[in-house]
Amino acid sequence: MRKYSIAMSVRMACIVLVFVVPGWWMWVFALGAIVLPYIAVVLANVSDNRAGRVDAPGPVPYRAIEPLPEDLPPMPDRPAGDDR
Repeated sequence: MRKYSIAMSVRMACIVLVFVVPGWWMWVFALGAIVLPYIAVVLANVSDNRAGRVDAPGPVPYRAIEPLPEDLPPMPDRPAGDDR
């Protein structure tokens, strides 16, 4: 958040300087005021993951749409108890 705040403060200074400074410097500050929001958002979204470790999510619970195989009724073409 600190990097974003600094970049937005510099952007505000650029906006003010666009109206104060004449000549080609005005265009430099205008470009800074236009480009800095993009750079600030990119810097704010970059995570500092130096360890290179990724936290894996926990186990996913089994959510069946159909009943589990042991709860299925026996097949009509096989007698009950025939588990081929």
